[in-house]
Amino acid sequence: MGFLFIDGNQAVAMGALYAGCRFFAAYPITPASTLFTAMLEKLPAAGGIVLQGEDEIAAIGYCLGASMTGMKVMTATSGPGISLYSENISFAIAGEIPIVIVNVMRQGPSTGAATLAADGDVQFMRWGCSGGLPVIVLAPVDLRDCFTLTVQAFNLAERFRCPVFLASNKEIGMTRETIDLEKVEKPAVTDRTLHTSGPFLPFALTEGEDVPAFLPIGGSVSVRQTSSTHGINGYITTDPSAIQAGVERLQRKIESQVDSFTFFDFERSEGARTLIVTYGVTARAAKAAAAAILTETGKPVSVLALKTLWPVPEQLLLEAAEGIERVLVVEMNLGQYVNEVRRVLCGKRVDFYGTMNGRLITPGEIMREVLHG
Repeated sequence: MGFLFIDGNQAVAMGALYAGCRFFAAYPITPASTLFTAMLEKLPAAGGIVLQGEDEIAAIGYCLGASMTGMKVMTATSGPGISLYSENISFAIAGEIPIVIVNVMRQGPSTGAATLAADGDVQFMRWGCSGGLPVIVLAPVDLRDCFTLTVQAFNLAERFRCPVFLASNKEIGMTRETIDLEKVEKPAVTDRTLHTSGPFLPFALTEGEDVPAFLPIGGSVSVRQTSSTHGINGYITTDPSAIQAGVERLQRKIESQVDSFTFFDFERSEGARTLIVTYGVTARAAKAAAAAILTETGKPVSVLALKTLWPVPEQLLLEAAEGIERVLVVEMNLGQYVNEVRRVLCGKRVDFYGTMNGRLITPGEIMREVLHG
């Protein structure tokens, strides 16, 4: 395919097709609309289905229904649309329904500014559902990540039977860059584990596993699905021991495995006493700032760009902060991730710099905070 001049949303669409996505539903909203357009151009030709819902609630509901039939599914939205997804995100967690949700974040709150970027949904993606059980959130930095992390998002959704967010934003999703797809990392594609023998109980586990095997609704075997608390047979239960075991498993199946899907870029500078922790498009400014500080002052600064935001990659943070005197967390919001870093790095100095005004944080601003903050 060679070199292409595309935006991040188009790269997400390409990654989705590579991963095996064959169903996409959404409601048009800036800055996620070019992803809708890209899927409309590509997916039907690959034998897939694209639907426009009458609203965001319907769109994600279509995706959950398609996923229960065995299809790999994706939806995309922004701003007020992600709020409307909340109930069905909870359904996907409770029913263990794989889905990839692309959140192309924009300036908020509420309707905010459709053509300006921010990273204001970081806490919402983790906690914006009933019950507080974990989801997975991946954050691309650039065009290459938009392709590769989309494939990883599908792999994780299938592996853990859960919602996986791709936390993009307007500047990543709608900025065009040149990319050589032949040189982009292409992870092996994972499919969900199917039930193969014996009586089928929709939420029963094989020994040593925390994720139940799958059979599609509408096949030759009866499959029950519910968003209510349930036992391994899929029937509603109010038994406290069954409920407790169920929610502990939903938590454990994801949080116990975070080290296996901790994605990041770490530029460790020898002798550095300052570590910048950031994510998304801001990581590009942080790397430029660190390079400029070294050139102008001779002071080395390390940069950790997190690409797995939730669950928090605690072991990575601890290892990256070894020998560090000061950690500076930089975010395009008013401080949504910094307290997670403070929690993990308890006892270290952890400072924060962030803005949420529709502008990108510049390398110069980060340099000022590192040198004079």
